Amino acid sequence: MAETMMAVVHELGNPLLGFEKFSSNEVDLESLPLEEVFEQLNTSRGGLSSSDAAERLQLFGANRLQEKRENKVLKFLSFMWNPLSWVMEAAAVMALVLANGGSQGPDWEDFLGIVCLLIINSIISFIEENNAGNAAAALMSRLALKTKELDASILVPGDIVSIRLGDIIPADARLLEGDPVKVDQSALTGESLPVTKRTGDQVFTGSICKHGEIEAVVIATGIHSFFGKAAHLVDSTDVVGHFHKVLTCIGNFCICSIVVGVILEVIIMFPVQNRSYRNGINNVLVLLIGGIPIAMPTVLSVTLAIGSHHLSQQGAITKRMTAIEEMAGMDVLCCDKTGTLTLNHLTVDKNLIEVFSREMEKDMVILLAARASRVENQDAIDMAIINMLADPKEARANITEVHFFPFNPVDKRTAITYLDSNGNWFRVSKGAPDQILNLCYNKDDIAEKVQIVVDRFAERGLRSLAVAYQEIPERSRHSPGGPWILCGLLPLFDPPRHDSADTILRALDLGICVKMITGDHLAIAKETGRRLGMGMNMHPSASLFGRRERDGESAATVYAVSITIRIVLGFVLLASIWEYDFPPFMVLIIAILNDGTIMTISKDHVKPSRRPDRWKLNEIFATGVVMGTYLALVTVLFYWAVTRTTFFETHFKVRPLKGNVQKISSAMYLQISVISQALIFVTRSRGLSFLERPGALLICAFVVAQLVATLVAVYATISFASISAIGWRWAGVIWLYSLVFYVPLDLIKIAVRYILSGKAWNLLFDRKTAFTRKNDIWKEDRDARWALSRRDVQRRAFSDHLLSSSTPSSRTRISDQARWRAEIARLGERHALRASVESVMRLKRVDSHVIRTAQTV
Repeated sequence: MAETMMAVVHELGNPLLGFEKFSSNEVDLESLPLEEVFEQLNTSRGGLSSSDAAERLQLFGANRLQEKRENKVLKFLSFMWNPLSWVMEAAAVMALVLANGGSQGPDWEDFLGIVCLLIINSIISFIEENNAGNAAAALMSRLALKTKELDASILVPGDIVSIRLGDIIPADARLLEGDPVKVDQSALTGESLPVTKRTGDQVFTGSICKHGEIEAVVIATGIHSFFGKAAHLVDSTDVVGHFHKVLTCIGNFCICSIVVGVILEVIIMFPVQNRSYRNGINNVLVLLIGGIPIAMPTVLSVTLAIGSHHLSQQGAITKRMTAIEEMAGMDVLCCDKTGTLTLNHLTVDKNLIEVFSREMEKDMVILLAARASRVENQDAIDMAIINMLADPKEARANITEVHFFPFNPVDKRTAITYLDSNGNWFRVSKGAPDQILNLCYNKDDIAEKVQIVVDRFAERGLRSLAVAYQEIPERSRHSPGGPWILCGLLPLFDPPRHDSADTILRALDLGICVKMITGDHLAIAKETGRRLGMGMNMHPSASLFGRRERDGESAATVYAVSITIRIVLGFVLLASIWEYDFPPFMVLIIAILNDGTIMTISKDHVKPSRRPDRWKLNEIFATGVVMGTYLALVTVLFYWAVTRTTFFETHFKVRPLKGNVQKISSAMYLQISVISQALIFVTRSRGLSFLERPGALLICAFVVAQLVATLVAVYATISFASISAIGWRWAGVIWLYSLVFYVPLDLIKIAVRYILSGKAWNLLFDRKTAFTRKNDIWKEDRDARWALSRRDVQRRAFSDHLLSSSTPSSRTRISDQARWRAEIARLGERHALRASVESVMRLKRVDSHVIRTAQTV
């Protein structure tokens, strides 16, 4: 015995018994004979000893999936580790080290300001993402099963487990000797009916035993199980999402723009203009600090975090926040059928029941089928039939059960022997049509008709269940009884959810094409598609080869690109043409105030697009470059008017600023701050900005930021920042100047989009504005296409010609008629109420001949 134990321990000490041997599929425990499975696992039908189990627990690990957890500190630091942050960090180092020259000390003010800006942005991003993660975790805990569970985490390969009715199988296992069991694998495969498993078959983690009792030997646990491997692959996937690619692309564009500006400025300032070292460094800092949209990653992450929180309030779990952005650009939605579009519960379609006995009605066929079903410990079919009764107790009402014959894979039927209230003996059986037909005395006469009905059900994806009965004159459970009489055939179907059809139509209205993917038979898929209004144009796989948040993100990215171009181009022109040096500290103040305002875009009332909205980088860059160039030229024009003309002094009676560099810097600071922040109202709107009211939070942030900027320009005199107070009169002139040049920004935005897509005027009237009451100008065309795609195959060629040559009004009429036909057809099928159908037809003014000759698919 000791030698055996030593051998087992020796084998356990070999790593091949653990991860390499089984994880690398070197030993296929799923297909080996059971005796070889026991041999490979060094176990027996008696199971493992406590010491063996402890050894294997150390080797294989606990039977649970390890949740991937992030280090909070590293998560916080990650917000400072991106290309945009690197540039700001380089600017901080430059302010501390490179600026230490020209008989002046380090620029501590700029250094501390840059560091504070980085830390504040990182803190905001970290808090919002952490809150979103906590909301998702809280929702998952609320949705978790509230059941008492035993600790199955100590299971190891080689253990023997007992599986009974209702048990959730805790690990991948091979069944030992015993009667067949039924296992529900719908969570893994999507199959709504339980699967029969026999001795030697494999059962998977997470499946549920629906019938029977048997023992099994564990062959895989934890992440080595079938379900564990799939979950581990999902968790270990580290694919860079489209959102991060776009963010990187925009960041690279901004960085490249700054690099080009710095190179041009350095070439012009030092070799050409022979500027001093410290002035040159200050101008470079202006480009680095002002040109980098350091708040853009924070704004986008905060926007996604808020979207994740909103989704959690609606009952949706967001495991990866970038999924919200990707969902906003989705135009094709692939849906699972079982449990998603359907209820994952079989039901009987009463309207389609085929009765074969003249003495019976459909209700009686259902009642007899319910009597041949279990009232306790029901399988899916029994439950579907019992649920057809008004009260489940009717299945045993007024009868006395004598004997119940349970389902088995050989006979493929159930049967009950009972006494009715008059003392008469009957036997009822339900099961596979061919098995029930073989019992009937007149099977030769009705076989063809039965097969026709079964085939008709199968064409529509319905499973057939036959019901028959016999009298027992001998009044004995063992007697063969009288002739069997076929009562009828019941169609079984997994019905759609009550809201699936409406949800699909709403998705179509939003421009999303819904595709159904299922492992069920093609006929079942077509029937489900027909009932959901998805059409029946389906094929086997062998023959095939968050918008609101998105709009807030788009506004932030266009704004970021515009500000980068505006800062780089504007200050390069000022430094190159007039050798003007703007103080870096004031650029830092502008960046801080702008970041505080741009943060609120994440909670702004941006109107979401009604169509799938993808990242259009060409449009983002083009719009940002054009508007940034415009703003830069506006600033250059303002500087020229202040320093080279007397326009403002003549028309507004203000004191001249010529020769006073500090006052000019204050005026430039206020002009840049006002027009830069006002730009956010243009980028957030799809049409004219003054027609789309922003949220109160954004308005308040803008007012507070610009009030601070105005007070600084009016009253502040700061020597190290090189600014001096300019008074209220100049502040009013600057606000008026900015307002005048703000108005063309909307026209520039629309013009750029029109040039790029030709649809800018549609964007102008995309919402309910003063010019139009239409919600979606493309909805009529989309409805017409949706309707025409569901026409009969024989009419498809004509439909294509009609679509290409029809007018918008005719397409609207086609769409409306198609919807009316679909509504009438559904009423007729569901209720078979001719009067109701005719009343709807009269209401919609649709000819009944149209319904018969132009069926929708």
